[in-house]
Amino acid sequence: MEIAEQVYAWFINLGTQYGVNPILFGLIYIGAIPFFTLSIGWLVRNYRKGVSIVLPALSASFFFVSAYLYLMIAGKNVPWWVYGVVVGMLAYGAWSTYSNVRKKLNHEVELNNG
Repeated sequence: MEIAEQVYAWFINLGTQYGVNPILFGLIYIGAIPFFTLSIGWLVRNYRKGVSIVLPALSASFFFVSAYLYLMIAGKNVPWWVYGVVVGMLAYGAWSTYSNVRKKLNHEVELNNG
């Protein structure tokens, strides 16, 4: 069996083991990327205009966690450490996103003041 076939079989078996469709998880994960990116753009645009950033921040947050929400809602027999890894990834992703948005906003402020 080729490595690609072994990886595919492992991936599919994870879905069976945890009660989720791995293809659907992957589609949600990849499909959310453009919406997340658009939400960040919306957030920056609203910040520049002095408009509330709450709605775009909520939108970005939702698209960031959408695949993991599917896993946590639809999954069965998911070991506790998987939740720990997911929470860790979410925390790191939130921190990373916050840092990137903060850098962009600070850059925007510098451009407006300088």
